[in-house]
Amino acid sequence: MSASGSAANWRSAGACQSADPDLFFPISSAGPAERQIARAKKICAGCAVRSECLEFALSHDQVYGIWGGTTPEDRQRERRRKRRAAAAARRRVAA
Repeated sequence: MSASGSAANWRSAGACQSADPDLFFPISSAGPAERQIARAKKICAGCAVRSECLEFALSHDQVYGIWGGTTPEDRQRERRRKRRAAAAARRRVAA
């Protein structure tokens, strides 16, 4: 359940509601975009529904934008880490 009282309504409780949406969709990950990413992550850091936002991004394969305080690269690393951990667990069970 989210801070808004409804799992389906977590977006309306996001700290990003009053921010410019473009802030969360930088055109690159270098140069001036680094400042933009840092600003977006700062907003996410204080968000009551950060975990719901991140879970949404991971479960819907969001490949663009800052979601739950993570960049696309952060989320890709997390998906890889989870896949590797699952594969290692399967190997341990099979052994």
